[in-house]
Amino acid sequence: METMFVLFALVLAMVLINVPIAVSLGLVATAAMVISQGVGSLPNMAIVMFNGATKFPLLAIPLFILAGAIMNSSGISRRLINLASALFGWIRGGLAHVSIGVSLFFAEISGSAVADVAALGSVLIPEMKRKGYSPPLAAAICSSAASLAIIIPPSIPMILYAVMAESSVTQLFVAGIVPGLLGGLGLMAMAHYFAIRYNLPREERFSWANVGRATKEAAWALFLPLIILGGIFGGLVTATEGAALAVVAALFIGIVIYRELNLTHLKAAIMEGGVQTAVVMLMVSTSALLGSYLTEIGAPQQMAATVADFTKDPMVVLFLLNLVFLFLGVFLHSAAAIILVVPIVMPLVREMGIDPVHFGIIVTLNLAIGQQTPPVASVLMVASSIAKASVWQVTRANVGFIGVLLVVLGLVTYVPVVGMGLVELFYR
Repeated sequence: METMFVLFALVLAMVLINVPIAVSLGLVATAAMVISQGVGSLPNMAIVMFNGATKFPLLAIPLFILAGAIMNSSGISRRLINLASALFGWIRGGLAHVSIGVSLFFAEISGSAVADVAALGSVLIPEMKRKGYSPPLAAAICSSAASLAIIIPPSIPMILYAVMAESSVTQLFVAGIVPGLLGGLGLMAMAHYFAIRYNLPREERFSWANVGRATKEAAWALFLPLIILGGIFGGLVTATEGAALAVVAALFIGIVIYRELNLTHLKAAIMEGGVQTAVVMLMVSTSALLGSYLTEIGAPQQMAATVADFTKDPMVVLFLLNLVFLFLGVFLHSAAAIILVVPIVMPLVREMGIDPVHFGIIVTLNLAIGQQTPPVASVLMVASSIAKASVWQVTRANVGFIGVLLVVLGLVTYVPVVGMGLVELFYR
């Protein structure tokens, strides 16, 4: 087990000096295999990497990324913002609630928190600043709301986890529904507190006519989650097939219905999707090398046995694993943390009798919090850049919202019915 910790420390050290995570994983795994097995092991590396990156569920990742990029270019974001304004704009601090509400809608389409904050924050943060919100508060609201995108299905980190843990993507998606909605309500409660504290303005009077008009304009955008989630949860399509349907539907809506998606926007969306996919898939393939080596030396099983000797209580084990993932979330992107750690800890999870789906939603929530905690904090960084505010000022404003996500994490961890209730109802 000492070997595993040494390898992990080497990877983390390389990441902290800005070596790309995929390169770090590949270099450490190659060095370990050559030192222990000799150069004769090198010809097998390409096969291991290829097999690790060609699992069918992983096809959903580039498809959801592409669907999200197309939606960003086809007027869907603007229509969702208008609908959220009609529904929540009458509350004090209405723009804060609009930001959270539209993130709930957008989360059901994109699966990516970075895409969420980039698409919505670029519109909402300048408007909040104009209405008297401080730049750090505006960025904190949009940043924390965007993390709902990896909790509410579909979720790219959940797909990665399902592949690494050999678990059900569909059940993970279902497990994220209640925690995601609880997170949204909690963030709205915290936003309302700040709205009263700083006397933030209401946007407009509530009007059923406005709600009806905005709903009509956004009807096709709202149709997308029905296609994606309805097909997956209804057992009509797999998550991968649902992602393909999302791309086709987004193209149809953007080109035929809204007529705002042209060849220039489509080319940019395809390029964006290709770059993001390449980054994730390279990490997946190089992590397969390290995972193969660790499996051969039995490191995960040794760790499971060591922890089992220390405690037999699953709740204590979950507490320790929460600490591990919260710590890693500070330094690693969510995809990197899942790829690097999940295969190592799964033997321990199974040894303790913890449901892999339950553990998956716990991991996802930890990494959603990690997106808000510097120095990495990918989502927070994007929001801070849009708001032109200091990352540390935004972090201070974000403490209350992070606290909400921590409360949801505690509920999901120690009150399993919060995440697993719908899974038990429909699939067990």
